[in-house]
Amino acid sequence: MKKMVWLFPAFLPLLAVCLAQNNPALPAPLGVPQPGPSTNAPYAPQPILPGGIVVTLYPPASPFLNKDRVREAEQYNMSQSVPGRINSIVNIHNPSIEVHTVDRGLNTGAAVILVPGGGHNTLNVGSEGADFVPFFYNYGVNTIILRSRLRRDGYNPRTDEVYDAQQSIRLVRAHAKEWNIDPHKIGIMGFSAGAELATAAAVLYDDFDKKNSDPGDPLSGISSRPDFVGVIYPGPTPFARNRVAPQIPRNVPPSFIASAGSDDQVHAIWADEYFAAMLALRVPNLEMHIYANGRHPGDLLRDGSHMTGGLTDRNGIPFGTWQFRFIDWFRDLGFLEKPDVQTKAAKDIAFYLSQPLPASPPAQTAPPATPHVP
Repeated sequence: MKKMVWLFPAFLPLLAVCLAQNNPALPAPLGVPQPGPSTNAPYAPQPILPGGIVVTLYPPASPFLNKDRVREAEQYNMSQSVPGRINSIVNIHNPSIEVHTVDRGLNTGAAVILVPGGGHNTLNVGSEGADFVPFFYNYGVNTIILRSRLRRDGYNPRTDEVYDAQQSIRLVRAHAKEWNIDPHKIGIMGFSAGAELATAAAVLYDDFDKKNSDPGDPLSGISSRPDFVGVIYPGPTPFARNRVAPQIPRNVPPSFIASAGSDDQVHAIWADEYFAAMLALRVPNLEMHIYANGRHPGDLLRDGSHMTGGLTDRNGIPFGTWQFRFIDWFRDLGFLEKPDVQTKAAKDIAFYLSQPLPASPPAQTAPPATPHVP
């Protein structure tokens, strides 16, 4: 035993050499995405995920663009613990879509345009964008991530940002054949601030299309009407109490709505206002889920952790399963059928249009006072 103890210190340098040879330093992460450079031309957005097809929303000379800033590069906020993961992006002056298509054997032709949230201060392209690409791929749904402009960079959420959402729908429809997308199965899904844009796109398409019908517009004549709408823990919709509600088009698309309830009261109210406006006209195929347990993404939970958004399981609470309820709704409306097959959603809208406009519900009146009996 003494001899072994005496030899052990002399053995340490040799052991260190062996360990170094067998366990070399780990390599740096590969394929980490990064913004493109600033040049004298409009900024060229780079893909968030491998294989993404990136197309800018507007031509370089478009009046929608800020010509003084369109050359600036985007800025990425990378995860500190997951190499290569982009959590969010800011400084977006040349808005774009990033298209991820599905293999032909699986492709339903359906396409969902994702509009990430972030309070108009940042764009959460990770949890409310990139994470959905493999999820929807498994159902044969093509995914498009919208990089819209932000209020923090000087843009108006109710005009500039909404225009980006509407233009994205027209752009995807214009290239539907090239991307093997069914032009009648293109919808939009927004999260939080992104849902503000999605709900506006759900009702304001006629006005946008009329204003952008100039023959010089390459997308003139292509509709910005979404075929379905996903409204996920929304910010204020066009039907919020402090806004003048727009007229709802008769062919307004069906909507799926999800939010946490009492612990995210403000977003639940905005969700309910949108649902109530549609329900008053008996718009077909509305579905809403308000979950008892849950908060808004980023909010503090009672255990000291923070609420997560997008597809994460939210600590196992039922709110974390909304995406499967969406798939149930989506399948029921025929969007997961083969391409070029008319959806149940389209048939239901056609039937709805053939019927008289629903009568307004009777005004609520206070019940008669109950006489006091001593």
